[in-house]
Amino acid sequence: MDAGLLKAFLEVYRARHFGRAADNLFISQSAVSARIKQLEDELGTRLFTRDRNNIELTGAGQKFLVYAENILNTWNKARQEISVPEGVNTLLSVAALPSIWDIFLENWLIWVHQKNMTTALQTSVMRTDSLMRNILDGVLDLGFVLDPPKTPQILVKELTPVPLIMVSSTPAVSVEQAIKEDYIFVDWGTSFSNMHSRQYPDMPPPMLRAGVGRIALSFINKVGGSAYLPEAMVAEQLGTSLFKVEDAAVVHKDAYAIFSQSSTKKDTIEEVLKWFDKI
Repeated sequence: MDAGLLKAFLEVYRARHFGRAADNLFISQSAVSARIKQLEDELGTRLFTRDRNNIELTGAGQKFLVYAENILNTWNKARQEISVPEGVNTLLSVAALPSIWDIFLENWLIWVHQKNMTTALQTSVMRTDSLMRNILDGVLDLGFVLDPPKTPQILVKELTPVPLIMVSSTPAVSVEQAIKEDYIFVDWGTSFSNMHSRQYPDMPPPMLRAGVGRIALSFINKVGGSAYLPEAMVAEQLGTSLFKVEDAAVVHKDAYAIFSQSSTKKDTIEEVLKWFDKI
């Protein structure tokens, strides 16, 4: 089956509009219509109802959706696996939450590269739900999350806890001042949010909420303020442009590596995870 037919089908499903699907695929609307018709002819059934302003999947289309996504994911995975550089034995597709890249994965990537392993990495950023779904579907080999999944098909390795400290652009500021004036709340996961609520129940709304630590750090460096950030991220600035809020609690944030129980790359995954045992 032509992968282009499946891409057209999935894009029409997502866009709910042939014209928008065509724009997203950088082809003409007539080409999209032709591909959908060809796919329907091959399957022997209609996949979409085509009202003027309402394009919906038929019952058959709903059933085919899962197969189309799996087939295309498998196809993309196969293309990745056979297109590795010369001298590379294994390609690992890796994804993490943006905040985890900030904590320690940049150093991990350097270690993997310098160790000169015969392993190539393909990296990306994903939300937790997408990350786990892709691991279960076999599209992703290795993921890093802040809250461990409770799914028997996924193996979990707990990583070294990372200390998060409250820092401020103002020296000798108290924690009460820090959380009431120019405070930035960084989303370090559910357990951190719960701890933060218990620790600072009367905190006013923060001036900024950030899903990525580097956003908060950049903002503080340019505008000023306070936030919880990984100690390793701010170590070079402590005592000069950033100052530790001494009476604020230090939070040791857990992170987890996750991969499929049925992965054929377990040996390689365990090898690249050895860095976390050393730090």
